[in-house]
Amino acid sequence: MTNRRTLLVVHHTPTPLLREMHEATLQGAHDDAIDGVDVRAVSALEVTIDDFLHADGYLLGTPANFGYMSGALKHAFDSTYDDIRGKIDARPFSFWIHGRSDTTGARRAVESITTGLAWKLAAEPVEVIGKPLTDGDQALLVELGGTLAALLMG
Repeated sequence: MTNRRTLLVVHHTPTPLLREMHEATLQGAHDDAIDGVDVRAVSALEVTIDDFLHADGYLLGTPANFGYMSGALKHAFDSTYDDIRGKIDARPFSFWIHGRSDTTGARRAVESITTGLAWKLAAEPVEVIGKPLTDGDQALLVELGGTLAALLMG
């Protein structure tokens, strides 16, 4: 019997482009070569303390809104941070961000919160500017999802 692990994908994807990015990461995370890893995708507005506590790794997805992560992803952390901090240290994570012209502030915000949670960046984040997604963007997102899931196979 194998010990199954869980990758929690917390996302805010209100537009077709953001959903396309999210789906690309899920495609990678569900690669047939990855065994023993359950992928659980939860909207940032619906994620719970238990979702974070019962996951072994995290993949976050957000638009850059007015120089910051989405309000939905901020809400996810605002409503769980005190209850999960210190209980899920050193778990692997990464993230993707889409911005119309810049992702700097959103990246800084995600890095600040995840540093406070003592998570370990396990794969280079994917930052996409503008639209539509290029084949290169798509490939990076698939790779990101696959990398995070594969790291949990151990």
